Amino acid sequence: MAVDEKHNRVAVLNAGMGKHTVDLIDIQSRTILSSKEFKSLWLGIQFFDDGSRLAVSGGDQNQVYLLAVSGDSLELTGSIDLGKPYPAENISVAGIDVSPDGKTLFAVTKGDKALYVCDVPLKKVTKRVQLPAEAYSCRYEPKDAVLYVTLWGGREFIGIDVKSRAIVARVPVGSHPTDIALAPDGSRAFVANANENTVSVIDLKLHRVSETLTTALSPNLLPGSTPNSVALSPDGTLLFAANADNNCLAVFDISKPGESRPVGFIPTGWYPTCVRTTGKGGAILVLNGKGTTSLPNPEGPNPLMKKQNREQYIGILLRGSLSIIPSHLLPMIGDYTEQVYDNSPLKKPRDNGCGKGNPLFASPSPIKHVFYIIKENRTYDQVFGDMKKGNGAPVLCLFPDSITPNHHALANEFVLLDNLYCDAEVSADGHNWSTGAYASDFVEKLWPTNYSGRGGAYDFQGTNPLASPLNGYIWDNCARHGISYRSYGEFVGFKTDWRIGDSVFAAPAVPALEGHVAPFYPGWNLNIRDVDRAKIWMKEFDEMEKSGTLPQFEIVWLPNDHTAGSQTAMLSPISYVAENDLALGMIVERISQTSVWKESAIFVIEDDAQNGPDHVDAHRTVGLLIGPYVKRRSVDHTLYSTSSMVKSVEMILGLPAMTQYDSAATPMCRSFTGRPDFTPYTCKPAEVDLNRKNTAGAYGSRRSAEFDFTSEDRAPDIEFNEIIWKNVRGANSEMPAPVRSAFVKVRN
Repeated sequence: MAVDEKHNRVAVLNAGMGKHTVDLIDIQSRTILSSKEFKSLWLGIQFFDDGSRLAVSGGDQNQVYLLAVSGDSLELTGSIDLGKPYPAENISVAGIDVSPDGKTLFAVTKGDKALYVCDVPLKKVTKRVQLPAEAYSCRYEPKDAVLYVTLWGGREFIGIDVKSRAIVARVPVGSHPTDIALAPDGSRAFVANANENTVSVIDLKLHRVSETLTTALSPNLLPGSTPNSVALSPDGTLLFAANADNNCLAVFDISKPGESRPVGFIPTGWYPTCVRTTGKGGAILVLNGKGTTSLPNPEGPNPLMKKQNREQYIGILLRGSLSIIPSHLLPMIGDYTEQVYDNSPLKKPRDNGCGKGNPLFASPSPIKHVFYIIKENRTYDQVFGDMKKGNGAPVLCLFPDSITPNHHALANEFVLLDNLYCDAEVSADGHNWSTGAYASDFVEKLWPTNYSGRGGAYDFQGTNPLASPLNGYIWDNCARHGISYRSYGEFVGFKTDWRIGDSVFAAPAVPALEGHVAPFYPGWNLNIRDVDRAKIWMKEFDEMEKSGTLPQFEIVWLPNDHTAGSQTAMLSPISYVAENDLALGMIVERISQTSVWKESAIFVIEDDAQNGPDHVDAHRTVGLLIGPYVKRRSVDHTLYSTSSMVKSVEMILGLPAMTQYDSAATPMCRSFTGRPDFTPYTCKPAEVDLNRKNTAGAYGSRRSAEFDFTSEDRAPDIEFNEIIWKNVRGANSEMPAPVRSAFVKVRN
């Protein structure tokens, strides 16, 4: 977002899953004057030439677009090419700035970690400077002719002399430094550290941090506020920091250098990504990256249908918004602050059903072994919509008890969770939420670009350290506290053409999993059946149970309920889901038949719920709790989230929380009991053909043949999900529209 003070306008860059546009908005009338669509945009936007021109980052198109503001219209006048579009060159333009005379443009990049100095009149690059790490934003200080840059991947704030192109200042700051605000007198810089709860105040004369401001709602909170943007009041006395994951602005009085003090908080919409101020209009402007609320999607995507002309995929349902807060309301900061605390789950303890006899609360817990099974992409209604005792919509149920007999038997024999929601939208953030109770700003801001096919690698499951939460993942938590652990497929690298019997070993994607992965357990590969994965797991389980070396915590990935749509010669969606169901039943049965059963708990959840419709909310998902200490033949209507499941695992294992999310989440105590029932579980046989393959005549087979299934979520989800719907319900059936619920706020 960029502000044109002269004309009291703001230009907003939209770079989500849907159309990428630049909107020109009149602040006083609150109307969109003009909108210009582009193939790809990301982050950088800046007015120059007295508000008559606009420069915009083209992201992975590796361009900077130049626009003229003519009256109330935006007109594209050209572009500066930094290189060939991705994937030919991995440059990825991030933040930009323009010199006061409008002749020089500075663009920093996160792909090739560089600064590009550009001649605006000639529309060409004149100099490229290599940077130490991935860059995020930049601000030009004309007085000293220095360009200040935040190194997103380097925990540094650096200054570059624009004449010599030399780095003249390097200041260590917090994790994931993002936005920069410069004091009007040029004496200080304020840097948002998005992967922790701080803003670094930097003395630009001494080149050191003079203060660190904590933006969290209370002292000593775990990471999870995600301050990712900063702005100063026009007079330079107040600092506003956008806490993306607390849904608020933190406000500080910075009028006295070295003596900054907190003023309070201002509530915002969902996931504020940018804050700016305007003097002429007297307003605080906030961009809310995910709008205001989550929503249901009864006509949401379906893996059995081809694409229809509806936008019901979860990534597109989230519409950003602009909040305009009149600055004359700042005297109400006390009321605003109270509202922020009222909105937060961190505010006060609440009854969560955790009595003294509850195994989640007991210390030590009678549960000694936790098995955590992660699956792929299903909503509650898709699987459990036919269960009368829960809040389901039978019309949306694609995989009823005849296809998923074990899921249904387990939900009936133990507890049915009909109010469980994924914290994530897709697998990119889903595997981070499922294992770390958090998705970093890197993950949240880049998955829409990747998923919409606009560029960038799938860098979200251990392949890039930038994706990691500050405190790591649950295996890091185990390692820090002496809990034995092992991963079966989760955050493990595997060749996609691997077959059972090949002498290829799993490669841990993160350091903490070194020596803690099952060497022959396949990762993502739809050519390998989950039933075969279960057999590999059972072989190791039997060996370790016999030798007494069974880890206290195991995480198991069963990914095949993702399906391959109607791609010819691949298993049909029904067969994929059915064999995934059988694999789950096999694992549960094996555990229940051993001595380990009496002190075990099994947690099952989908990493996200993107691949189907749900009449309550697009995030509502399939979850199971299994074990002797889980209540029998029960329904738990408590609102739970992914973080609730992570927190419950941590409580059993005696682990502390990793982030604000698992710290504040409601533990699943109401589903557990202090009176164990050791009755074992008997796996239910498949009731459908597990070997049925898609034929060339299957609905959507031609389109499915074009989809990329080399890793999860590579196929276009709206189209993919509709293909699945029509393959189950018939080519002439119509998938219901999405439902969106205002009450679902599991990520406050």
